[in-house]
Amino acid sequence: MEADQPQRLKEREGDALVLDAAIEALNLAKELSSITPAKVVFGFVSAILAMIKVILLLFFLVNRMQSEMHLGCDGQPGRLRRTWASLR
Repeated sequence: MEADQPQRLKEREGDALVLDAAIEALNLAKELSSITPAKVVFGFVSAILAMIKVILLLFFLVNRMQSEMHLGCDGQPGRLRRTWASLR
């Protein structure tokens, strides 16, 4: 499971970069457009993409925290407490 985490992190960073590029492109199109309804649509879609980006990043952080909570002090899944022998 831990071997997949760097790959997942790179994928999430790639997703965030794609969303950033799309948001910037929509903002540029909004600025360059001379038609008012088009400006409204570009702004609306840009706002929706920004919300999606935040939700995806929050989901990734919560998922990562949950996976770290399931690891014990020795890095073994399901071993949240030390044994009596290790405490002596």
